[in-house]
Amino acid sequence: PTCPTSGSMVHANCRVKVLAEAGCEAVRAEVLARVAGQCARWHDPHNNGTYTLHSSTSDELSLTRLTGDGKYTDKMIIQLEEQGPGRCAVSGCSASQVFSVADYSTNYCNLRMLYCGSREGCRPVQNDFQIEETSVQATLGAGRSKSACLAIPVRRLDAPPA
Repeated sequence: PTCPTSGSMVHANCRVKVLAEAGCEAVRAEVLARVAGQCARWHDPHNNGTYTLHSSTSDELSLTRLTGDGKYTDKMIIQLEEQGPGRCAVSGCSASQVFSVADYSTNYCNLRMLYCGSREGCRPVQNDFQIEETSVQATLGAGRSKSACLAIPVRRLDAPPA
């Protein structure tokens, strides 16, 4: 997968390859629904980051994610390629924009939280589909922990206001 550029020579990044049991239009629609539904219909369970869509074509999305504490922004590129009826190959890369080595799985989670389904403990907004991660490549020191991605429980959205 294509990786975004970074403002730092030394930075953490993560590349994923995923096979989704859905057509690419359904995968794309789900990613866009999560980004558009932030706060009201969906939240980022990896420490409440905020995603922003910068560009979108039928086969590529360019996004950023601001960390929940507002300190760091990561860039992402997600590419989609049909693999026959009802199957989509998803390739993505997330790159830190500042000097970083250990990222506590942030770059991995930046991507995973946009495509994972209910089977993985995620909360789809529009389309729920099964996925198989066929490759996860993180730079030395960067994490790839699935459990780190679900740091904030989904039920917080459903909880009555205090």
